[in-house]
Amino acid sequence: MSAQPSLPPASNPAKPLPRGLQWLLRVVAVVSLALGFLGIFLPVLPTTPFILLAAWAAARSSPRMLAWLEQHRLFGKMLRDWRRGGVVSRRAKWGATGVMSVSAVLLLFTVSKLWAAGVAIACMASVLAWLWRRPESAIPHP
Repeated sequence: MSAQPSLPPASNPAKPLPRGLQWLLRVVAVVSLALGFLGIFLPVLPTTPFILLAAWAAARSSPRMLAWLEQHRLFGKMLRDWRRGGVVSRRAKWGATGVMSVSAVLLLFTVSKLWAAGVAIACMASVLAWLWRRPESAIPHP
């Protein structure tokens, strides 16, 4: 008679974070949100990573802020898609490609050290290579 494999114990809800850490994460969320918002208008500042960081920090410190972010008219869909398996829309991919291309051209014409522009452009190209490998729709579960 073989022994049945034991099931892992039911997961306990996460222990609440200390109040000081909650406040620190709230500050991270607010600062990241502000930087993400600025990234909408400044071509060299990325929006998406800061919004994702804001959502991560809010999820650990402020359920109200997380709910607000997930219902936001500009950021909500992106956050919900990301949670569904790292989904990035084709429109967002093309938008990032366009903004990074314009930024690369601006760097080439405005930065005096060509090597510095080359490093920045290589970083942007790496991010774009990673971004274009992300799924564009939710991966169906069997």
